[in-house]
This record gives sequence, structure tokens and C-alpha cells, in this order.
Amino acid sequence: MMFTNDKPIFQQMADRLCDDILAGTYNDDDRIPSVREYAVTLEVNTNTAVKAYEQLSRANVIYNKRGMGYYVTPGAREQILQERRKAFLEQTLPELFRQMSLLKLGIEDVDKAWAKQ
Repeated sequence: MMFTNDKPIFQQMADRLCDDILAGTYNDDDRIPSVREYAVTLEVNTNTAVKAYEQLSRANVIYNKRGMGYYVTPGAREQILQERRKAFLEQTLPELFRQMSLLKLGIEDVDKAWAKQ
């Protein structure tokens, strides 16, 4: 995984696990990689992975079965989807509209670009 400088690594790791949940890689009550496995996979310090898992646990996206590992909380996919949609509409979209206005791009330009996908 390539990390960026715009947010802490543990947050990027948590976001990636959420991406995997949204993509269906992990479903309700599925076991996710252990903290150590995830740290090794992403080549980061185990303490960084611990912070990511703690954040997701506090957000009720994952839960810990003592001695068994971490699992996806039932309903986590819908929770993540709602949170990300809200963030997109309140943060990303206004910035996109501002950029479109500055660049004199209309919805037709977006439609054309979308059609090429």
C-alpha cells in the first residue's frame, strides 16, 4: 500500500479495511487479518496497526473476540456507506463544484468523462 502525507498512516489503514468491507472482501462476522498480519502485509509498525484497529473498534466497525481475533460488526458495511456518503456530499462535492467553476467545466463535461469509464 502506498501511503500519502495527507493523513496519518493508521487512518489510511483503517480506511483501507473499510474499503475492503465495502467491496465485500469481508462480510458481517467475518474474521479480518490479525493486527500483526495486517502490519506485516502493509509493512508498518505493529503499533500503527493497533491504532487503526482501535479506531475501527471504537467506531463499532469491528469487534474483538478475546483470543480469536477481530471480526466485522454486523451492519458495518451500511454504517461505513452512510458515513462516506455524508462526507462526500459535505466535503468532497463542494470542493469539486468549486474546482469545476474555476475551470469552467459543466455537467456535460463530467457526463462525457463518466461515459469513458
